[in-house]
Amino acid sequence: MNYGQSSQMARLWEVDLIRGMAVVSMVIFHLAFDLNYLGILRIDLDSALWFYLARLTASLFLLLVGISLTLSHSRAVLTGQLSQYPSRLWKRSLWILCLALGVTSVTYILIGRGYIIFGILHLISISILLAYPLLSLGRMNIALGLGAILLGLHIQGMEADSLWLIWLGLAPRGFVSLDYTPLFPWFGMVLMGMAAGSLLYRDLSRRFPLPEACACAPAKGLLFLGRNSLAVYILHQPLLLLLIYLLDGRSPLPFVLAANWGLGP
Repeated sequence: MNYGQSSQMARLWEVDLIRGMAVVSMVIFHLAFDLNYLGILRIDLDSALWFYLARLTASLFLLLVGISLTLSHSRAVLTGQLSQYPSRLWKRSLWILCLALGVTSVTYILIGRGYIIFGILHLISISILLAYPLLSLGRMNIALGLGAILLGLHIQGMEADSLWLIWLGLAPRGFVSLDYTPLFPWFGMVLMGMAAGSLLYRDLSRRFPLPEACACAPAKGLLFLGRNSLAVYILHQPLLLLLIYLLDGRSPLPFVLAANWGLGP
């Protein structure tokens, strides 16, 4: 049974809302990181609360990448643009990769050791292309997703002799990075999202009942953040530093040298 039939080009508000919640969670984590680093507040970022908040945030983003892939594929089918869909994915992947390489370059120049080699943007860029051939598997992706997660957990403690395998989850001894989100286990979350998209939606229609989006200001704010999550991801850290400077009067310049665009400590 279908609920909430959408127009072919309509967005499903609940997806944007959850993505907006993930954005808020990310900003909260990075604000805590900034305040702790600058010595304004003492925050134990290694505690269970902050550890799991960071991983939950990354998991939500990647689940939504998978769900969004199923929705965009359905939209391409419904609008008769399926032949153009692969090229659009390539363009999207390339754009995100350019942003990821920008983050790599900036962190390498400013901080050196610990710079972001393969963070969440790098992963999303590659995942978009790897996931495309698997879209036809639908709900079967849940098995592949679980397999990718288990493989990632299995190789987590293994080491490689070089940096060339870090994208898979095999890092050399002593490797550190402000954001490290390797293919295994994290690609598993994208696959799980694709399975969820197949189970929850069909032809851009919900398979479950849901009321219309709340028109209240908080909901509108979350929807706005969800629809502009990539821009917020890139801009939020400089804006947080500026806000801290305006409120505290403490120059963020030393912290800029260790600016964290990652989702974990």
